[in-house]
Amino acid sequence: MDAARLKQSWSLVAAHGDQVPLYFYSTLFLAYPETRQMFPTNMAGQRDRLVTALGHIVSNVDQVDSLVGFLQDLGADHRKFAVRAEHYPAVGEALVATLQHFLGEAWTDELAQDWTAAYGLVSQVMIDAAQAAESVKPPWWVAEILGHERRAFDLAVLTLRPQYLLPFTPGQSVGVSHPAVRAWRYYSPANAPRADGTLELHVRAAPGGVVSSRLVYGCAVGDQVHLAAPVGDRLTLWPAGSADLLLLASGTGWAPVKSLVEQVAAEGSRRRVDLYLGARSRAEFYDNDAIDKLAASYPWLTVTYVVGADFQRPGEFTHVVDRVLADGDWRSRHVYICGSDEMVSHSVGALTQAGYHAGQLHHEGFGKHWYGPTWRTAIAPDDSGGVR
Repeated sequence: MDAARLKQSWSLVAAHGDQVPLYFYSTLFLAYPETRQMFPTNMAGQRDRLVTALGHIVSNVDQVDSLVGFLQDLGADHRKFAVRAEHYPAVGEALVATLQHFLGEAWTDELAQDWTAAYGLVSQVMIDAAQAAESVKPPWWVAEILGHERRAFDLAVLTLRPQYLLPFTPGQSVGVSHPAVRAWRYYSPANAPRADGTLELHVRAAPGGVVSSRLVYGCAVGDQVHLAAPVGDRLTLWPAGSADLLLLASGTGWAPVKSLVEQVAAEGSRRRVDLYLGARSRAEFYDNDAIDKLAASYPWLTVTYVVGADFQRPGEFTHVVDRVLADGDWRSRHVYICGSDEMVSHSVGALTQAGYHAGQLHHEGFGKHWYGPTWRTAIAPDDSGGVR
């Protein structure tokens, strides 16, 4: 396989924009109509996610060794969509047909062989992982809603009890779906693992988000939801260590950060933890009681609230990272950043400029990269919007 040729051909195809996913899905659904049921009824949120991710992954097959873990997680995770081994060739055929259509005369037998071989390698890793997972964990867990508390018009805190224990590491994300909708959205539990196996989720309804809207507005205590296996390791503290931490969070990005604080408490380590929690106004701090209780319980935890808007200074906005940098030099700390894409992007940029190195900055990413903040949603049918 010629990796350079794969990358060059994909860049030419990707330049056609929205026409690429439209052709891909039309080809896939016409040739294999049974695959349509694996995708949301409304494809507006899906659009270019699958084909864009496929193109990037397959064209970077020369990096497959570094992608194996990611692909294995993806293969096991896709079982929740009822994806079977026989579906992978169908997707591969649609991808190759799409490439051939848009490359036109530039399409060659050599390119066809390269793309077929590269896709075959990627899909086989996913198929093998899915088969290996069959004897280890179910495609999804059924969970009962034990608690549903509205903290704002568009925000709810849910307590869920899975039918069977769902193991996870603080900082990971868990797929959530409602039986009435054919879509998934990923949320980071806001707690470290508990003896009773319950999970706490902080859910904000995203505009057009069928899952998040259902969880906030259309669920009640006693209802059931489906949970997928936890994924991701960019925000985890595992394996446990002793490095002091600096935590930056805004909005429901507080949820995974809360789980990290609980993990430090459970470890009984002597870490120092400084938490900076931001919101546009004081009214948007929706979990104050829990935050203040944590701060009062653990002398190693210091909490600073950062209110972005100040009515006495109209037009000015204070970002969490601005306050962090003004308060001191934290370059000896590991920094965990969680919030909106804009918040994460701004924070990473400011910290990098201030001399913090990439190895100490932990976040799920930002922007619309195939490997970005929600790589899980980049290639899977999902609720519109990101993880947060």
